[in-house]
Amino acid sequence: MNASRTLLCLFVAGVTPAATSAPSPSGVVKHAGPHNYRRVLATLAPGDTLLLEAGVYDRGLPVNNCHGSAEKWTTIQGPETGVAEIRQSQEANCVELRQCSYLALKRLSIVGGGGGDSRCLFGISAQGGLGNSVHHILIEDCVISDWRASQQAVGISTKTPTWDWTIRRNIIRNCGTGLYLGNSNGADPFIRGIIEHNLVINPIGYCMQIKYQKPRPALAGMPSAASSTIIRHNVFIKNDAPSPDGDRPNVLVGGFPDNGPGSRDRYEIYGNFFWNNPRESLLHASGRVSIHDNVFAGCPSPRHAAITARSHDLPLKLVHLYNNTICSAAWGIHIGSAAPEGHAILGNAVFAGEPLFLHRSITRLSGNLTGPVAAAARHLANPDAKLGELDLHPKPGCCEGPPLDLSIFAGESDFDRDFDGRPKGDRRFRGAYAGPGGGAAWRLQADRKPAR
Repeated sequence: MNASRTLLCLFVAGVTPAATSAPSPSGVVKHAGPHNYRRVLATLAPGDTLLLEAGVYDRGLPVNNCHGSAEKWTTIQGPETGVAEIRQSQEANCVELRQCSYLALKRLSIVGGGGGDSRCLFGISAQGGLGNSVHHILIEDCVISDWRASQQAVGISTKTPTWDWTIRRNIIRNCGTGLYLGNSNGADPFIRGIIEHNLVINPIGYCMQIKYQKPRPALAGMPSAASSTIIRHNVFIKNDAPSPDGDRPNVLVGGFPDNGPGSRDRYEIYGNFFWNNPRESLLHASGRVSIHDNVFAGCPSPRHAAITARSHDLPLKLVHLYNNTICSAAWGIHIGSAAPEGHAILGNAVFAGEPLFLHRSITRLSGNLTGPVAAAARHLANPDAKLGELDLHPKPGCCEGPPLDLSIFAGESDFDRDFDGRPKGDRRFRGAYAGPGGGAAWRLQADRKPAR
């Protein structure tokens, strides 16, 4: 495996860009191995790179008081060839971030199964609430695996207010929960992040949960203008194994504060592949959300929809849901609450036992192609195949209709690009694909989705 007019103004006014990538290192490159890495770690200055040689690092990676700058990020990374395997032989989180900023973690293998009681331990952790400041973090090209002693063991966990994190091109597999961002009580918000091109596979519970947010604390540097957390081009896969502490959707995103900073924030969820959940939804959303050009398949539960949007811990306020493909589901799209700031359900291709199950207030519908599960074979290339051969591109001449007016979404990221990254052109296609597949199309599979 290798590794919206009125609605538009309501939705996008004042939104600022999300987190960006780390610039190239500009300081000293320092080399270390398992025998001396803890000592060298303490010497890092802004712009430095700590290059770890291949080997097993069994005393974890505690990163304390490590601050780069916007121009000089500090980097800790594994080798070009071979693996720097970070383990933790003590009863502690493996990679613990305390008082860190402008820090990049790259090409590391972070492996669970260490000593002590690891039922609630984490692969990468930023905890401590208001007492810990961890912002502008890049986690890239890492493998985080086997943190699964319980459903509460987590691959990447944040329990302090965090902002401007980028989590990119990682493989997160066989964990209790893949990513758990924010705190269960609504404190410690995860703000203005980018989560992209990751494979999150076979968790016990969630592939990813971003917790709802109570009113935010006033912290130096924390974003106050409206912003987006972007979730794009990821692969979220569950298997059929039981979830002893309660069934969970593949992904859940919670609501934002009712007033003040964060109340105009949103999630932009697009270009993702959601596969398989025998007992829950593939995606559960509340708050303010844009969900477009995703592919959803394998949601047979008679009590859950592939996409569920409703008030949960906090209200559903705005939902834009367009150009998604849903296949092999008992329910397709369930909008269970009013969205008082606006809604639009456009251009989706939904093949399910009950394609659309919508709150009575949801009236803005246009150009959706719906049908039973059996109808998918008439419209889609190969909807009944196993993963790796599955192809949900439209057949030639299928999944088409009058051009869709997507202008209300013009302020949303990549609203005019399909799942494969192609321009939508005349916008006549329904679903996540702007036409039949070709040689450059990514195959739906248990692997990271490449950048286009």
